[in-house]
Amino acid sequence: MRALVIVDVQNDFCEGGALGVDGGARVAGRITAFLDEHAQDYAAVVATRDWHVDPGPHFADEGTEPDYTETWPVHCVAGTGGAELHPELDAEFIDAQFLKGRFDASYSGFDGQLGVPDMVRSGAPEGTSGPFGATAAAATAVEEDAPGLDDWLRAEGINSVTVVGIATDHCVRATVLDAIDAGYDTSVFTDLVTGVDPERSEEALELMEENGAVLQVWGGTAD
Repeated sequence: MRALVIVDVQNDFCEGGALGVDGGARVAGRITAFLDEHAQDYAAVVATRDWHVDPGPHFADEGTEPDYTETWPVHCVAGTGGAELHPELDAEFIDAQFLKGRFDASYSGFDGQLGVPDMVRSGAPEGTSGPFGATAAAATAVEEDAPGLDDWLRAEGINSVTVVGIATDHCVRATVLDAIDAGYDTSVFTDLVTGVDPERSEEALELMEENGAVLQVWGGTAD
Protein backbone atom coordinates (compact mmCIF):
# COMPACT_ATOMS: atom_id res chain seq x y z
CA MET A 1 0.00 0.00 0.00
CA ARG A 2 1.14 3.52 -0.76
CA ALA A 3 1.04 6.75 1.23
CA LEU A 4 1.37 10.33 0.06
CA VAL A 5 3.78 12.29 2.28
CA ILE A 6 3.30 16.08 2.08
CA VAL A 7 6.40 17.80 3.42
CA ASP A 8 6.22 21.17 5.21
CA VAL A 9 3.64 23.03 3.13
CA GLN A 10 3.47 25.77 5.77
CA ASN A 11 2.93 29.50 5.69
CA ASP A 12 6.52 30.33 6.65
CA PHE A 13 7.81 28.32 3.68
CA CYS A 14 5.52 30.02 1.17
CA GLU A 15 5.63 33.53 -0.25
CA GLY A 16 5.45 36.15 2.50
CA GLY A 17 6.68 33.77 5.18
CA ALA A 18 9.86 33.93 7.23
CA LEU A 19 11.57 31.52 4.81
CA GLY A 20 9.28 31.93 1.83
CA VAL A 21 10.10 29.78 -1.21
CA ASP A 22 9.08 30.98 -4.66
CA GLY A 23 6.27 28.78 -5.89
CA GLY A 24 5.29 27.54 -2.43
CA ALA A 25 1.68 28.71 -2.62
CA ARG A 26 1.38 27.32 -6.13
CA VAL A 27 2.64 23.93 -4.98
CA ALA A 28 0.12 23.98 -2.12
CA GLY A 29 -2.72 24.55 -4.56
CA ARG A 30 -1.42 21.96 -7.00
CA ILE A 31 -1.19 19.32 -4.27
CA THR A 32 -4.84 20.00 -3.43
CA ALA A 33 -5.79 19.67 -7.09
CA PHE A 34 -3.81 16.43 -7.30
CA LEU A 35 -5.63 15.06 -4.25
CA ASP A 36 -9.00 16.03 -5.73
CA GLU A 37 -8.19 13.58 -8.51
CA HIS A 38 -6.02 10.97 -6.80
CA ALA A 39 -6.62 10.82 -3.05
CA GLN A 40 -8.32 7.46 -3.52
CA ASP A 41 -5.06 6.07 -4.91
CA TYR A 42 -3.42 6.29 -1.47
CA ALA A 43 -4.06 4.23 1.63
CA ALA A 44 -2.97 7.23 3.71
CA VAL A 45 -2.18 10.91 3.22
CA VAL A 46 0.12 12.41 5.84
CA ALA A 47 1.73 15.80 6.32
CA THR A 48 4.87 16.85 8.11
CA ARG A 49 5.42 20.21 9.77
CA ASP A 50 8.31 22.07 11.27
CA TRP A 51 7.08 22.69 14.82
CA HIS A 52 9.79 24.61 16.62
CA VAL A 53 9.67 25.34 20.33
CA ASP A 54 13.36 25.77 21.18
CA PRO A 55 15.49 24.23 18.42
CA GLY A 56 18.78 25.50 19.79
CA PRO A 57 21.40 26.54 17.21
CA HIS A 58 19.01 25.82 14.34
CA PHE A 59 17.94 29.45 14.73
CA ALA A 60 20.63 32.10 14.23
CA ASP A 61 21.48 34.02 17.37
CA GLU A 62 19.76 37.37 17.69
CA GLY A 63 21.78 40.00 15.83
CA THR A 64 23.61 37.35 13.79
CA GLU A 65 23.02 36.71 10.11
CA PRO A 66 21.91 33.13 9.42
CA ASP A 67 24.11 31.16 7.05
CA TYR A 68 21.11 29.36 5.49
CA THR A 69 22.96 26.07 5.79
CA GLU A 70 23.15 25.32 9.50
CA THR A 71 21.43 28.41 10.93
CA TRP A 72 18.16 29.98 9.86
CA PRO A 73 15.84 32.87 10.68
CA VAL A 74 13.17 32.11 13.26
CA HIS A 75 10.40 30.20 11.48
CA CYS A 76 7.53 27.76 12.03
CA VAL A 77 7.30 28.45 15.75
CA ALA A 78 4.78 26.04 17.27
CA GLY A 79 1.34 27.53 17.62
CA THR A 80 2.00 30.58 15.44
CA GLY A 81 0.56 31.43 12.06
CA GLY A 82 3.82 30.71 10.29
CA ALA A 83 3.66 27.06 11.39
CA GLU A 84 0.15 26.56 10.02
CA LEU A 85 -0.47 24.63 6.83
CA HIS A 86 -0.84 26.94 3.86
CA PRO A 87 -4.53 27.66 3.18
CA GLU A 88 -4.21 26.47 -0.42
CA LEU A 89 -3.51 22.97 0.93
CA ASP A 90 -6.83 21.32 1.78
CA ALA A 91 -6.22 19.70 5.18
CA GLU A 92 -9.41 17.66 4.86
CA PHE A 93 -7.42 15.14 2.83
CA ILE A 94 -4.82 14.63 5.58
CA ASP A 95 -5.10 11.56 7.80
CA ALA A 96 -2.24 12.31 10.19
CA GLN A 97 0.38 14.98 10.87
CA PHE A 98 3.94 14.53 12.05
CA LEU A 99 5.68 17.34 13.91
CA LYS A 100 9.44 17.73 13.81
CA GLY A 101 12.14 19.97 15.19
CA ARG A 102 10.54 20.91 18.49
CA PHE A 103 13.84 20.95 20.32
CA ASP A 104 16.46 20.44 17.61
CA ALA A 105 17.22 21.01 13.97
CA SER A 106 15.16 18.63 11.90
CA TYR A 107 14.79 18.26 8.17
CA SER A 108 13.44 14.79 7.43
CA GLY A 109 9.79 14.03 7.93
CA PHE A 110 10.96 10.75 9.43
CA ASP A 111 12.17 12.74 12.43
CA GLY A 112 8.58 13.76 13.14
CA GLN A 113 6.18 12.29 15.67
CA LEU A 114 2.43 11.99 15.39
CA GLY A 115 0.79 15.12 16.79
CA VAL A 116 -2.43 17.10 16.93
CA PRO A 117 -1.23 20.61 16.10
CA ASP A 118 -4.66 22.11 15.45
CA MET A 119 -6.42 20.86 18.57
CA VAL A 120 -6.02 22.30 22.06
CA ARG A 121 -6.41 19.48 24.56
CA SER A 122 -8.54 19.91 27.64
CA GLY A 123 -6.27 21.06 30.44
CA ALA A 124 -3.53 22.20 28.05
CA PRO A 125 -1.17 24.76 29.58
CA GLU A 126 -1.64 28.45 28.86
CA GLY A 127 0.93 31.06 27.95
CA THR A 128 4.12 30.50 26.01
CA SER A 129 6.93 27.97 26.00
CA GLY A 130 10.55 28.52 25.00
CA PRO A 131 12.30 31.71 23.95
CA PHE A 132 10.63 32.23 20.57
CA GLY A 133 6.98 32.56 21.54
CA ALA A 134 5.67 29.05 20.94
CA THR A 135 2.35 28.62 22.65
CA ALA A 136 2.48 26.29 25.64
CA ALA A 137 -0.49 24.34 24.29
CA ALA A 138 1.22 23.81 20.93
CA ALA A 139 4.40 22.70 22.67
CA THR A 140 2.40 19.76 24.07
CA ALA A 141 0.89 18.77 20.70
CA VAL A 142 3.05 15.62 20.67
CA GLU A 143 2.60 13.05 23.44
CA GLU A 144 5.71 11.41 24.89
CA ASP A 145 4.95 7.99 23.43
CA ALA A 146 3.70 9.24 20.05
CA PRO A 147 4.89 7.10 17.12
CA GLY A 148 7.31 8.43 14.54
CA LEU A 149 6.43 8.53 10.88
CA ASP A 150 8.15 5.22 10.09
CA ASP A 151 6.41 3.34 12.90
CA TRP A 152 3.04 4.81 11.95
CA LEU A 153 3.39 3.95 8.26
CA ARG A 154 4.40 0.36 9.05
CA ALA A 155 1.46 -0.03 11.43
CA GLU A 156 -0.81 1.05 8.57
CA GLY A 157 0.72 -1.54 6.25
CA ILE A 158 2.40 1.05 4.03
CA ASN A 159 5.34 -0.13 1.93
CA SER A 160 5.52 2.63 -0.69
CA VAL A 161 5.56 6.41 -0.38
CA THR A 162 5.19 9.31 -2.76
CA VAL A 163 6.74 12.55 -1.51
CA VAL A 164 5.69 16.10 -2.42
CA GLY A 165 6.09 19.51 -0.80
CA ILE A 166 8.71 22.06 0.28
CA ALA A 167 11.66 22.46 -0.08
CA THR A 168 13.18 20.20 -2.71
CA ASP A 169 16.76 20.95 -1.68
CA HIS A 170 16.21 20.62 2.07
CA CYS A 171 13.34 18.80 3.79
CA VAL A 172 11.99 17.00 0.72
CA ARG A 173 15.48 15.68 -0.05
CA ALA A 174 16.03 14.52 3.53
CA THR A 175 12.61 12.85 3.71
CA VAL A 176 13.06 11.03 0.40
CA LEU A 177 16.52 9.75 1.31
CA ASP A 178 15.30 8.54 4.70
CA ALA A 179 12.32 6.81 3.07
CA ILE A 180 14.68 4.95 0.75
CA ASP A 181 16.99 4.05 3.65
CA ALA A 182 13.98 2.71 5.57
CA GLY A 183 13.13 0.38 2.69
CA TYR A 184 10.09 2.09 1.16
CA ASP A 185 9.52 2.11 -2.57
CA THR A 186 9.83 5.85 -3.01
CA SER A 187 8.71 8.26 -5.71
CA VAL A 188 8.58 12.04 -6.08
CA PHE A 189 6.33 14.19 -8.23
CA THR A 190 8.76 16.77 -9.52
CA ASP A 191 5.97 19.21 -10.40
CA LEU A 192 4.55 19.03 -6.86
CA VAL A 193 7.73 20.22 -5.14
CA THR A 194 9.61 23.50 -5.11
CA GLY A 195 13.02 24.43 -3.78
CA VAL A 196 15.01 27.33 -2.39
CA ASP A 197 17.82 27.24 -4.96
CA PRO A 198 17.06 25.98 -8.49
CA GLU A 199 20.53 24.52 -9.07
CA ARG A 200 20.66 22.76 -5.69
CA SER A 201 17.12 21.54 -6.22
CA GLU A 202 18.11 19.87 -9.50
CA GLU A 203 21.10 18.33 -7.76
CA ALA A 204 18.80 17.10 -4.97
CA LEU A 205 16.46 15.43 -7.46
CA GLU A 206 19.43 13.77 -9.15
CA LEU A 207 20.63 12.52 -5.77
CA MET A 208 17.19 11.11 -4.96
CA GLU A 209 17.08 9.29 -8.29
CA GLU A 210 20.62 7.96 -7.89
CA ASN A 211 19.59 6.50 -4.54
CA GLY A 212 16.54 4.75 -5.96
CA ALA A 213 13.65 7.22 -5.99
CA VAL A 214 11.42 7.24 -9.04
CA LEU A 215 10.90 10.76 -10.40
CA GLN A 216 7.46 11.35 -11.85
CA VAL A 217 5.49 14.23 -13.33
CA TRP A 218 1.81 14.63 -12.50
CA GLY A 219 1.14 17.05 -15.33
CA GLY A 220 -2.22 18.23 -14.09
CA THR A 221 -3.37 21.76 -13.42
CA ALA A 222 -4.92 23.56 -10.47
CA ASP A 223 -8.07 25.64 -11.01
